[in-house]
Amino acid sequence: MYEIKIGTGLLSELGEQARASVGPLAKRITVISNRPVFNLFGKEVSRSLGRAGFSVNHWLMKEGERHKSLRSLEQSLNFLSKSGLERSDVVLGLGGGVVGDLAGLAAATYMRGIAFIQAPTTLLAQIDASVGGKTAVNLATGKNLVGVFHQPKLVIIDTATLRTLPRRELTAGWCEAVKQGAAGDRKLFNSTVRFLRSCGTDFSSWSQANATQTEEPATRINTLIAAHCRFKASIVSRDEREDLRRTDHLSRRILNFGHTTAHALESATGYRRFRHGEAVGHGMLVAAELSKSLGMLGPGELELLREAVALCGRLPHAGDLAVDEILRAMKPDKKSVGGSTKWILLERLGRARVVDGREISARALRAALRAGLRSNPLR
Repeated sequence: MYEIKIGTGLLSELGEQARASVGPLAKRITVISNRPVFNLFGKEVSRSLGRAGFSVNHWLMKEGERHKSLRSLEQSLNFLSKSGLERSDVVLGLGGGVVGDLAGLAAATYMRGIAFIQAPTTLLAQIDASVGGKTAVNLATGKNLVGVFHQPKLVIIDTATLRTLPRRELTAGWCEAVKQGAAGDRKLFNSTVRFLRSCGTDFSSWSQANATQTEEPATRINTLIAAHCRFKASIVSRDEREDLRRTDHLSRRILNFGHTTAHALESATGYRRFRHGEAVGHGMLVAAELSKSLGMLGPGELELLREAVALCGRLPHAGDLAVDEILRAMKPDKKSVGGSTKWILLERLGRARVVDGREISARALRAALRAGLRSNPLR
């Protein structure tokens, strides 16, 4: 088990918290980040770690999902080795989900595993990618095909970082938030939608308002992120490594709702058109259309999900992509078992289950893809 700390301004306390979590033997810490994030937070983080007695250096990966690769992993491992990191030392991932995934895999594989700390700076990473211990890089044939489970020693979530995010990063994060509620917790789904309706998605506007205007949204986002972390932790604690024999609504696999189509969209477009959460937004609509066509999900529930995705913000256009191209990109999906894709579909909002792809006709799948990707929710 590890602590997840959530609040405003926590990056300034990172050194103290890191020292408490890894103990006195750790002397060196390597911060893995990317240039935009490190320019914003690198000095503050490095000063805090230095005050706690760490010798600090950093390695910056190129920005974007397409750089979450074996080549980047090799470069990061070479840097750790040349920096003299020992078994008692630490890797810190400072950034979004791409940085966290690669930094976690580097920590997991260097010297057969050293301590890892997550400092997620995007909404998607704070509610999802930083919790649960999944680490991975992509192959040319598909997303997240090389990875291990490596739990962090500590997760520090400083919600002040959300004020620096561009609109698309916020949209991506909110889509993942909707996904978690839709897949496993109706109350979480409802509270996420209520927040979006009342506070909107633009965190930067909060910092421009006066203190009385910012206090409630800032408190509410901390509370909401904590609820999402508790939800995911509860799922992971029951099924840490995604037992392939499980198809029930408490399986960790339900967290892949929307991801079968999402990973195919990302792969088919060379990881250049969609941020991951944006692709998940489209993927949820496809999975929901498929759930409805199989008689699992009612029309009213589908409309509520469409509204929730629309509240997240504009999604990149996907209706121009050929269905055959998307289907080809689905074939190497890591969720396939015995040659069959395992879909996460909805019985209702807040309850998902695993459905064998052999139960889904090619006609129904094509129709769901056309309908789901043609829907491009706008705020």
